[in-house]
Amino acid sequence: MKSRKAKVLHSAGGQTLVEHVVDAALSHAAPEQVVVVTGHQAGTVEDLLRPRGVRFARQTEQKGTGHAVAMARPELGARPGFVVVLYGDCPLLSAATIAQLLEQHRAGTAAATVITTLLEDPTGYGRMVTNVAGEVEAIVEQKAATPEQLAIREINSGIYCFDAARLWRHLDEIGTNNPAGEYYLTDMVEILRRHGHCIATLRLADPNEILGINTRVELALVDRLFRERKARELMLEGVTIEKPETVTIDLGVRIGMESTVEAFAQIRGRSVIGENCRIGAGSILVDVEIGEGVEIHPYTLITNCRVEAGAHIGPFARLRMSAHVEAGAHIGNFVELKKTRLGAGSKSMHLAYLGDSTIGEGVNIGAGTITCNYDGQKKHPTTIGEGAFVGSNSTLVAPVEVAAHAYVAAGSVITERVPEESLGLGRARQVNKEGWARKRKKS
Repeated sequence: MKSRKAKVLHSAGGQTLVEHVVDAALSHAAPEQVVVVTGHQAGTVEDLLRPRGVRFARQTEQKGTGHAVAMARPELGARPGFVVVLYGDCPLLSAATIAQLLEQHRAGTAAATVITTLLEDPTGYGRMVTNVAGEVEAIVEQKAATPEQLAIREINSGIYCFDAARLWRHLDEIGTNNPAGEYYLTDMVEILRRHGHCIATLRLADPNEILGINTRVELALVDRLFRERKARELMLEGVTIEKPETVTIDLGVRIGMESTVEAFAQIRGRSVIGENCRIGAGSILVDVEIGEGVEIHPYTLITNCRVEAGAHIGPFARLRMSAHVEAGAHIGNFVELKKTRLGAGSKSMHLAYLGDSTIGEGVNIGAGTITCNYDGQKKHPTTIGEGAFVGSNSTLVAPVEVAAHAYVAAGSVITERVPEESLGLGRARQVNKEGWARKRKKS
């Protein structure tokens, strides 16, 4: 990966690779039955996954896949059943495929079932050598394969379902007689067959499901596949996505029917968008909650905020740090909200900064208004009551209050409370000097 970060901590589709794999496992097993074997940057991986309740086994020395499975044995104990082995860098494997693997294995008598697929170019993969009954006779690595075996297109994914008792009974028979001197889990095929057990296969029609990631090129491919899946899912649920090949929608996003996502929009994290919304071109939404009938105009950035039904935001607006826009409010171009609640039906249409503010219903915020919320050491709040009118180019020096139905004259600097239904005026009186310009020209 050419990275200082562990491979499984790289992201695709809005989650790290290992989160995808663990979540797929959790769809079939209780958290205490899922063991994640960690090695490189183990602490970081474990901190990421700990909230899911899974268990961990440390592989302090990386001695191969067979050794990794052996590290998990103390955590799993001797309980009966099956052991499914997944890989942290194969995030596209679906919960449905794991279910199919388990179902097939339960229905048969094989000691292990391995997922395979057919590749047009199987170069680099271990080949599946099977008999007429479809049972595995051997898995032959590329370097050891004969010309006839190299012609085989069915490849080993390395993903197995084992009978637990047989796996643990024979796992220690894996040796290190290979160029890398490692314990290969693939050797279990030969070991189990030597003890009279058969090995079955589950061949996937879609080889993408077992794509492993070793480079950032492959990471980008998997990310694209995730997002294509998500876009298709949403469109089949009644969402219009204009130019779906250009949008970026994370897997955790939910969007209501009859909503439209325009080209080049990004919707990330756990965002929830209601029905009949429009997300404008080039907008970026991260961990947002959007009510029904909301219009997000193009090139708007909203992060960790809530927008209620019928509101209009943008274009070129920015909402951040838990801003809350109530129903029917309007925010226009180049307006920024930070930790601010904008009341129902209120408007701030042009070139404003509203930080650490509580703004009531039906308020008009004129163009160029700013709340001066930072004094160089601390942040201070601004309160604007319902029905108030703040004229253009006003500066509200917090902490300050503009009470309900009060007016602030355009161009004012307000440093004290403006009472209800009053006019706050904080600017120098205008003076006109007759003939000044004419005299200046003559001089």
